Amino acid sequence: MADQNDADLELDPNLEEETEQNDESIGRAFWYSLSVMLVLAVIGGTVFLVNHLREPETVVKETPLALPEKREVEEIVLPKIPFKDVTAEAGITFVHNNGAAGEKLLPETMGGGAAFFDYDNDGDQDLLLVGSSDWPWTDSAQKKKSTASSLALYQNNGTGKFKDVTSDMGLNVSLYGMGVACGDYDNDGLVDLFISSLGTNRLFKNEGKRFVDVTQKAGVGGPDHLWSTSCGWFDYDRDGDLDLLVCNYVDWTPAYDRAQNFTLKGGIRAYGRPQNFNGVNPLLYENQGNGTFQDRTEQAGLKMISPGTGVPLAKSLGLHFYDFDQDGYLDVFITNDTVQNLLFHNQQDGTFKEVAALSGVAFDMDGNARGAMGIDIATFRNDETLGIAIGNFANEMTALYTSPGKEMQFIDEAVSNGLGPQTRMALTFGVFFFDADLDGRLDLFSANGHLEEDINIVQERQHYEQSPQLFWNCGPQHATEFLPLGEALVGSDFVKPLVGRGATFADIDADGDLDLLIMTTGNKPRLLRNDQQTGNHWVRFRLTSEPAENRDESLPVSNHDALGAEILVKTKAGTQTRLLIPTRSYISQTELPVTFGLGQETEIQSVNIQWPSGNTTSLENLKADRLYHLSEQEGLVEK
Repeated sequence: MADQNDADLELDPNLEEETEQNDESIGRAFWYSLSVMLVLAVIGGTVFLVNHLREPETVVKETPLALPEKREVEEIVLPKIPFKDVTAEAGITFVHNNGAAGEKLLPETMGGGAAFFDYDNDGDQDLLLVGSSDWPWTDSAQKKKSTASSLALYQNNGTGKFKDVTSDMGLNVSLYGMGVACGDYDNDGLVDLFISSLGTNRLFKNEGKRFVDVTQKAGVGGPDHLWSTSCGWFDYDRDGDLDLLVCNYVDWTPAYDRAQNFTLKGGIRAYGRPQNFNGVNPLLYENQGNGTFQDRTEQAGLKMISPGTGVPLAKSLGLHFYDFDQDGYLDVFITNDTVQNLLFHNQQDGTFKEVAALSGVAFDMDGNARGAMGIDIATFRNDETLGIAIGNFANEMTALYTSPGKEMQFIDEAVSNGLGPQTRMALTFGVFFFDADLDGRLDLFSANGHLEEDINIVQERQHYEQSPQLFWNCGPQHATEFLPLGEALVGSDFVKPLVGRGATFADIDADGDLDLLIMTTGNKPRLLRNDQQTGNHWVRFRLTSEPAENRDESLPVSNHDALGAEILVKTKAGTQTRLLIPTRSYISQTELPVTFGLGQETEIQSVNIQWPSGNTTSLENLKADRLYHLSEQEGLVEK
């Protein structure tokens, strides 16, 4: 078929040429159109993509420059808080004896303690001072054996004048004393005394007219070879009677101490280092309610063994009780010398769990143990922030651990808030918070003094006698919260160097401000009367409770002096909170009435008491500049 068709077609040559020309024109037109269309498509697509995919342009408009607001911080005006040495004027003639006879034995460096307490229930603060006996192998010990008393009890007449009633009250005893704890362990309304010592400890029951030694009957003497230091009463099981915790330092004997041959540069005999001695566990005595106590140390979980050595870890000097997590049960904080601090969390079942490392308070910021001595704990910022102040060895700085609340997670802010650098050179024993000028903010006091009389020979910047320090709390709005007050503000009597050890405070003359007492080793104490004239107001509270004889044993109950109670005071200026715990500082105890500085406020909007039993008392519209006695059962007893 193809051949036939091809043969039948005869084309005109001109037509053929024209047809070829038309085809060529059509082809050119087609490709031209196609090219134009493609170009237009590309341009259109590009425009589409540009318009739909690119980021919208940012329109920049000029606006006025907004300067940051200036932070308003009130100008700091340091207060004058002069203290006057009234030791002799007040009738205090006690001189601390440490038994030193030239051998330089370690216990000679560590005493003594002191306590303000109202032993005769007349409303003012009496004073107990603790000293030591001579070493029994010395000639001086034989000469003074029949007359020397290691204790001194002074009765306050209500105006800050004291009378020595040691013999009259049955406390003319000889022992190598260290610290003191005051507590009404039998809930009879009379405060009893526990004395820690090198050797057998002593418990003296207050029977009104005299103190009677009931150590053996009570079972709290401890092994006669122990060296006990800080001690304190607290109700750890909330059964309404006070239990007793006793810290122990190191496993010490005079023979071992002499054999170490401790020396300073140049071969001078020196006092020993705690690193050369084994540690000793604390002792926890549970009150049985019948005048006797049971040792619950091991059952309660307070025995800590040093890893790798198998010997007790603790070398304890400071003690405090605090309800860190606000669960109603008091926890235990123990400071240790050259080994980690210990924080025992109350498990509410008669046992404790050690959590110092987990809580950040076992070591310093570099993970090192320090030479820790005195301790105090308080909400010093008048908010939920909890602060733990710990006095440490020279060149180690005072610690200031803080936690934002009940989380039990602390950091050491001593460097960041300026306290640390100001305390680096001091060797601090007694330390506590108190409101020195009654402005409503807790200030910080420290008693300082070295161990070595000859320390200046080998360290030019160190001295045996050191000035006490008062750090004024200027508020958390300032970068440096605690500012040291110099001689022009606190007086020459305050800053005079001494070998400070135990320290305590009380209102000895009923004028509302807090006076100080500093113990010195081997010398007389220093009683410093607070003569501040700031015009600031104050309020004081004395709490008592009467535990019922017939009560539900399954329910918590308060002890007579309400140790562990929380007091919250609210004024227009804000809120302050205190925990009623007299065990603090170093081997010492403060008065039981709780003082709140009010600044310029004269009206107290409300007072709320959380009793150890869990009960609460609320009062409103109280007046300033008064001492209030509050009873858990009766409410406001007197003004």
